[in-house]
Amino acid sequence: MIMNNQHSVVHGLLVGASRLENLGIHLIRLGVAIIFLWIGALKFVPYEADSITPFVANNPVMSMFYAHPDQYKEHLTHEGQLDPAKREWQTANHTYAFSNGLGTVEILIGLLVLSYLFSRRLGMAGSVLAFLTPLVTLSFLITTPEAWVQSTGDAEFGFPYLSGGGRLVLKDVLMLAGAVVMIADSARQLLGQRTTPVLAPGQGI
Repeated sequence: MIMNNQHSVVHGLLVGASRLENLGIHLIRLGVAIIFLWIGALKFVPYEADSITPFVANNPVMSMFYAHPDQYKEHLTHEGQLDPAKREWQTANHTYAFSNGLGTVEILIGLLVLSYLFSRRLGMAGSVLAFLTPLVTLSFLITTPEAWVQSTGDAEFGFPYLSGGGRLVLKDVLMLAGAVVMIADSARQLLGQRTTPVLAPGQGI
């Protein structure tokens, strides 16, 4: 009897868990939106703009937005550190202007992701952009030396030893996977919208 009761409880829990897919999709969208909105807003704060300098300066496309990308190592600061001279250089380097632009784009993507609540097409656009963004971010693992532990005496450096920045970049693999789920869900919604029959006036089901 006890075994049967335990089996029933487990079965009930599994049945309940099997119905969480729809909730999971909504949570994925909400989580992705929060990340884009929050991190996008932080791009307007100097410390965050400073922290992405190595990634931007080493990127073959993004580096063109900096005035002096080859000089960034001499002007890096740590979170919470205020160095007026380095901050002045970052301003002249267009670090903050670029970061503000990037933050605006990220906030826009976050809003598009949330727009699925009232627009399936906008939701699809947000999902696609949420998929493309991690592809760019993950490319930093190839272009940015600071994504890996540097050789300063310890034996563990370089690949596969990710630095703090590299570990943050690697987490975008989950963002990429979540965006795929969002795209699939948006596609199902759009296909369902197209196949829904339009009733003529006076017709009912």
